[in-house]
Amino acid sequence: MKRFFIVILLTAFAGSAMAQSPAAREKIESARIALISERLGLKPEQAEKFWPVYREFVNKRNDLRKEFRTQRGAVDIATATEEQKQRLIELRLELKQQELDLEKDYSSRLLNIISSQQILQLRKAEADFTRILLDRIQQQQRQRLQRDQLRDRRRNNIQRDRNNGN
Repeated sequence: MKRFFIVILLTAFAGSAMAQSPAAREKIESARIALISERLGLKPEQAEKFWPVYREFVNKRNDLRKEFRTQRGAVDIATATEEQKQRLIELRLELKQQELDLEKDYSSRLLNIISSQQILQLRKAEADFTRILLDRIQQQQRQRLQRDQLRDRRRNNIQRDRNNGN
């Protein structure tokens, strides 16, 4: 039943994901929390300790990824010098190492709160959530495209009928 609820949450919020409004982000975050909590089987006392540490980890990891996107966005690969491209490669490797170090640090901190089995389940739950969310977004994009195509065909048919005097 919980799994059904999580899928419903993701379906409802996937369309909002593209808008990236604060409300949409909160809904997606709620769905992520529900999925992870369910997959890990967190006890209330574990959840109370787990979520602050996990949120801190996710925020720091996101900061590292944002830093690379910012640096990459500042360089036009098509016109960049070889030196700029090399610096970008080095920066990416450096940030990946920092991300790995961050994961090691937080994994050891989380081991004081949850079991090693739960940490392994956490990694899978994170990947599954991302996959499910992306699948839902793609599905909604396909549905939107199909609706747009149907609307355009109807408009074209109406216009054609008007032009033919019907």
